[in-house]
Amino acid sequence: MRPDQNDTLLRVDNLQLHFRTSRGVVQAVDGVSFELRRNEAMVILGESGCGKTSLARALLRLLPRNVERFSGSITLNGQELMGLSDEEFRQQVRWLKISFVPQAAMNALNPVLKVGDQVAEPLMEHLRLGRQEALRRAAEAFTSVGVPADFLHRYAFELSGGMRQRVAIAMALVTNPDLIVLDEPTSALDVLTQANIMNVLKRIKQEYTTSYILITHDIGTSSELADRVATMYAGQIVELNDAAHFFSRPYHPYAQGLMASVPRLRQKQDPVFIPGQPPSLLQPPAGCRFAARCPARFEPCDQEPPLYEPGARQQVKCWLYAEERQPVPLYATPT
Repeated sequence: MRPDQNDTLLRVDNLQLHFRTSRGVVQAVDGVSFELRRNEAMVILGESGCGKTSLARALLRLLPRNVERFSGSITLNGQELMGLSDEEFRQQVRWLKISFVPQAAMNALNPVLKVGDQVAEPLMEHLRLGRQEALRRAAEAFTSVGVPADFLHRYAFELSGGMRQRVAIAMALVTNPDLIVLDEPTSALDVLTQANIMNVLKRIKQEYTTSYILITHDIGTSSELADRVATMYAGQIVELNDAAHFFSRPYHPYAQGLMASVPRLRQKQDPVFIPGQPPSLLQPPAGCRFAARCPARFEPCDQEPPLYEPGARQQVKCWLYAEERQPVPLYATPT
């Protein structure tokens, strides 16, 4: 079931992003499709190397020079973005309509420029504001993420890891974009700082109309923010589900394995692990890409499964649901 056209912020159809390497073509993003509503937070889960960051870079068109194929459709607010030139995309979309919070804020911030000037730069570049007005808006963005306004005059190395990450979020917020893509925004932080950053994001989501795409492999922190969950495996989205349903009863065997691997405080059962390794994206298997690691593998898995829709806005790429419409429990997943 598709959401109402007026409620859809982002629609991605059959997105492909392949890279040339010395060993062959890496199919990092291979036929990804999803929709995101306004003021909705989607979490993209998956193991390292499954294509999560490549998907983020495809949405922002932050592409390296070795791109072999970049195709499909990305529609934002009804505007098809793939037809824009790189310069048009830079001027009209990136940072104005879609902004980005990188994984390592220290690497994203220029060490020789004050952080206030860096947060103000998108306002001067895209909105043509004067420096003083841009710095005033930057101070407001700092306050909204819990950074004292006088930190405008500090350098990145003078800030803690948590404060640098808040500055990166302020930079993404300062132009009031429709969509913010966050790539592992808490991975390099301690547990307490992670919780504080997630609280900042939840509060911003309530106060603004901004939508989020949060890319992570941390199921615990992602559950705090998610409205929807996309599970990515070997360059494809294998399950797309609402958060409440996913965290209690995921559909896809891989998603069930991820949930069963999370330690639980109030249950005696031990976490399980998914045996084996993800397939190489240089030569992905012809059938189901999870088949070699799946405890429920059977004959149809030699062919690529279609997307089944067990319920409204639910999709699962698995042959088990050709007839079955309820989650097929394969692991002792916590309730």
